[in-house]
Amino acid sequence: MNVGPREIITPFRPIPLDVPEGMKPNEFFNSTENLQDLSQNNGLLSNPENLLMYRKALGHSNEFDTSIIFNSSKCILDPLGRPVRRTQLPEVTKNSWNRMNQIMIEYMIEKYPDPGEALILAGEASLDSTWPLTAPGVPSIRMLHNHFIVFNMKQLRNAEMADPNNPNLTDGGQNSLFQAHMRVVYRKFFESLELQILKPIQGTESQIGLTGYPQGLPSWEIQGGIAMLKSTHFWKEYDLILKGFLDFYRTFFTQVSTRNAPIPEKAFFPDQIEDNLLFDNDFLAAAKKVRDMCIKDAKYANAIRWQPAFKQLIYRNDEGKLIVTISQNSIGNAITELLGVVVRRVPDAEAYEKTEEALIEKLLEVRQRLINADLGDPIKTKYWD
Repeated sequence: MNVGPREIITPFRPIPLDVPEGMKPNEFFNSTENLQDLSQNNGLLSNPENLLMYRKALGHSNEFDTSIIFNSSKCILDPLGRPVRRTQLPEVTKNSWNRMNQIMIEYMIEKYPDPGEALILAGEASLDSTWPLTAPGVPSIRMLHNHFIVFNMKQLRNAEMADPNNPNLTDGGQNSLFQAHMRVVYRKFFESLELQILKPIQGTESQIGLTGYPQGLPSWEIQGGIAMLKSTHFWKEYDLILKGFLDFYRTFFTQVSTRNAPIPEKAFFPDQIEDNLLFDNDFLAAAKKVRDMCIKDAKYANAIRWQPAFKQLIYRNDEGKLIVTISQNSIGNAITELLGVVVRRVPDAEAYEKTEEALIEKLLEVRQRLINADLGDPIKTKYWD
């Protein structure tokens, strides 16, 4: 068996979208009008906490693919002012968000119990203003949302090998700034966090055997498996991983921007930053390298994402264990590419319709579980009652 990233083809039904004259598509996607359209045509469930579950019209997989978004489009009209990560959510919203995540992941594992037959993942990506404003690939919806995806392993095994030099696949460790220059201090900083449920793992323990991904990323096994997702302690630790990443990212790029800058304001772990980062020669040397390049190379400086950009996943490995990982986010890469899966979407309504009925059946089934748990009310569209 050849080990390496795979590229699959996923057909979709072309979406009729009338973008107002003078607007770019990504500008329109952030509008309240577009979010209203998303809800009316593809919405599955909504609740008073403004959490919206919807069918992915441009999906990664036609086996199982849905998202839950914190739809703040009507209550926060400024796209750059909307929450884009769990640490920015109101506590009552985060509680519902975590329960919805738990039910969704539990359903996927129950429906696809064999890791040899299905690759399962749930992942969150930052979608804030971390891109240069003039660059292509600016986030289409600047709001917090999670992906819930299942890939058929037979399809992946039969898929073409992806180009390993695809820049969207280099986010996982091969060319990552953190991994290349600060691997030791990066992992040491995470080790300073107080984790009991999440156990650090390395190397092949975290990898999908077929693709060899993730590569080089800090990863943790969820001790106790799916049952632990019903514990608030797990979600607090899941947030600790994110908070640690945010502190590391902010501290590093603050040092890149300003030599000998103080600890960033509102840091989650100021003591760990002071002890493990601001007195570490490798950390500060790497910041100097990037600073010098920014001064000399305008193109390089323009590509820097000065604010934290990340992708955080829960996925199932080949042994059936649930793994958590977090990655520095590169421009354009999909959340699936952290696991070595490149998706090429092609417009093909006829091919999509062959899988649509089974896909919607599963989406409606898991929607009912959310309704039963008092996590929302169903949305009626022309595709489902």
